[in-house]
Parts: sequence; C-alpha cells; structure tokens
Amino acid sequence: MSDDLTVDGATTDGPLAGGLEPGARFRCDQCGNVTRFDVIASERTRRYLHFDLGGSSAVDEEEVLERTVESVTCRWCGRDDAVRVEPAPAGADPVAPA
Repeated sequence: MSDDLTVDGATTDGPLAGGLEPGARFRCDQCGNVTRFDVIASERTRRYLHFDLGGSSAVDEEEVLERTVESVTCRWCGRDDAVRVEPAPAGADPVAPA
C-alpha cells in the first residue's frame, strides 16, 4: 500500500487528505488566500463494498493505493502558478483524513 502524493512530479510520503499532509495548508502567493482552492486529483483505491439483499451498497472499508494531485487553483484569483504548500499555523487542528 502507498499513500504517496505526487504533485508536478514530486512525491511526498504520508497520510493524505485532499492533497495535503496533516499540519499543512495551501496558500496563494498572489492574493493571500488560504481557504478556497480547486483541487483536481486522481486516485486509485481498493474498496470493500457491502451490498444488502435489496441491492443497495455501502463502502465498509477504503484503502487509497495511489493519489496524484494534477492541479491546485486559487478560487479567489484563479491562479494555479502561485499556490504553494506551507505548514499550518501552530495550534490549528490537523487536516483529518478523508
């Protein structure tokens, strides 16, 4: 199993949520935004599906085998070349895994 994140060819190990490791956040250097971003990502997952007799299903377990973030765009100014990953402020709640 691998929880590696690949952004523009660079790989980061560790548990991930929406393209970030716990304790990290996005920041747009153009406008200062730290809260609103469009993230385009691809995932390869293994899911344990549980079907009831009526045909409805639920995901009982999910394992992310690979996640690749293709782009991150700032919602405020629309720039995708000014977004960077930085440490979250001290004392902030870590990003919870999805």
